[in-house]
Amino acid sequence: MSDAGDDIQVDAPAAEVEVAAEAPKGKMSVEDALQVCSLQSGTPQSLSTVIFAKFQQVLKNALVHDGLARGLREAAKALDKRQAHLCVLVETCTEAEYIKLIEALCAEHKINLIKVGDAKVLGTWAGLCKIDREGNPRKVVGCSCVVVKEYGVESEGLHVLLDYFKNR
Repeated sequence: MSDAGDDIQVDAPAAEVEVAAEAPKGKMSVEDALQVCSLQSGTPQSLSTVIFAKFQQVLKNALVHDGLARGLREAAKALDKRQAHLCVLVETCTEAEYIKLIEALCAEHKINLIKVGDAKVLGTWAGLCKIDREGNPRKVVGCSCVVVKEYGVESEGLHVLLDYFKNR
């Protein structure tokens, strides 16, 4: 059973955003990250672009440290056992019960929930693809739900993401 159609094009959001050059030391707020990203790129960045760039960095760190639960079964187990720090759900999921279950578990255990638009993009972020020699994702498998059980290393992206949830 597939959650996403096979005819969906994979166009991941713009490249990663680095904030090492002019970033202040210590924790960075969402506004600081937005300002630094705008200065580096020369164009104003929207809040969602910055949050998703930082979020992608957090998912990569969690994947490296074996801290991701991918798919309904793993995600539901992690959410029910209260092992989850963060949950990501695809808005375009075809099963309404799937969405209701994940949203209810997140609400019951007070776990932060982020919704993304495309299952193929989330699958790429969660490592459900092969990477070719040029570094482009190939054979991407769509994923409807990802749960972060362990953040891995403490990064600037993690601080921005946690600040976003705190102020939301």
